Amino acid sequence: MNWSYLLTSTEGRISRKPFWIALAFLSVIELAAHLALGERWSSIVSLLIAYPEFALFAKRGHDRNVPTWVAGMFIVGATVLNLLVLLDLSGPMENPNTLFYVLAIPVGIVGLILLVDFGFRRSTVGPNQYGPDPLAASR
Repeated sequence: MNWSYLLTSTEGRISRKPFWIALAFLSVIELAAHLALGERWSSIVSLLIAYPEFALFAKRGHDRNVPTWVAGMFIVGATVLNLLVLLDLSGPMENPNTLFYVLAIPVGIVGLILLVDFGFRRSTVGPNQYGPDPLAASR
């Protein structure tokens, strides 16, 4: 697995296995930051890994024949939520304000939809506009 390609490039396609492995890696980093550093610092960590998450979701979306902007919109929403926390505009996490909920609920729903679609559904078989089938060599 080429970690540099997985976490920095938005070009091409990846199958479910590298998607899940890289997503687990990034999720562990975010969870560890939240547990060890608290809300504000974990928001900074989340902002730092927003691009690697975008690259990962973009490539997996390409494998499902989904345009890059779909992953981009999800990452932008998550980034705005992190900025609200970082700038202390969301209220305390024990009792967030209405603005936080207005943004968090749609971002959460879209995130869940993308996770199910990208994480569990089969790739587009054969080449598509984003490149060759990543599983073609193993078939």
